[in-house]
Amino acid sequence: MTLAPDTFAFVADLVRRRSAIQLEPGKEYLVESRLLPLARTAGLLDVDSYVRGIRAAPHPTTLEAVVEALTTNETSWFRDALPFRALVDHVVPEMLTATTSGMFAPQLRIWSAACSSGQEPYSIAMALADVLAPSRMKITATDLSDQMLERGRSGRYSQLEINRGLPAPMLVKHFTRAGADWEIAQPLRSAVTFQRHNLLDAPPVGGPFDVVFLRNVLIYFDLATKRDVLRRVQQAMRPGGFLLLGAAETTIGVDDGWERVSVGRSSVYRLAPRRAA
Repeated sequence: MTLAPDTFAFVADLVRRRSAIQLEPGKEYLVESRLLPLARTAGLLDVDSYVRGIRAAPHPTTLEAVVEALTTNETSWFRDALPFRALVDHVVPEMLTATTSGMFAPQLRIWSAACSSGQEPYSIAMALADVLAPSRMKITATDLSDQMLERGRSGRYSQLEINRGLPAPMLVKHFTRAGADWEIAQPLRSAVTFQRHNLLDAPPVGGPFDVVFLRNVLIYFDLATKRDVLRRVQQAMRPGGFLLLGAAETTIGVDDGWERVSVGRSSVYRLAPRRAA
């Protein structure tokens, strides 16, 4: 079934206004596949009918469900690996050294933005566990989707989810069986706080942050939105803090408030002194 042009235009505009994600023409198949389950749950046969009903009688809960359905929740454990090595091998040692000068607090504060169902913040906690006690890490995990946040709070994952990137030693060390699922250890769960947050809004509670993971998010935004989001991230960070982006993302040519730091085969971005607040 082909999505009507006005249906796609309405959904694309809604998602852009609520999340800043750009749905370009050609993504009609994505809208249809993501919204069809919502239409069927509402007792309708197609997405066009579902969206017509929303437009005729918009309800905040229904509009939010549409936006959540179109938000990409692709995730896995230790995704891309290199940022986690950079965190442990470069960022943390530098910050621990700087702590003695009073630049950083004894408790490392990290923001995992667009955290989906929690694999990234828990991966951060597991990576840090070899160099920091859980009581010395405070990880704020945020996402647009209430459903994903609830899954993250539960700390419980299926075998299929576990198989997506979790090294066997980490499974043995940090998880216990919970029926057919696996549950992450309580000390690491206690180190992570989940809260709903839109990157277009003011920074979340939990800062100022020493490290921000904003990975595989900027690629969905236009240039103006990227600049706006990076400006808000700066406001949430301590002077000299570090930003970790996805492999296909950079601040170069987008925002000059960051210094690129090469770390092995990857890069991190440090808040430039002249922009530190």
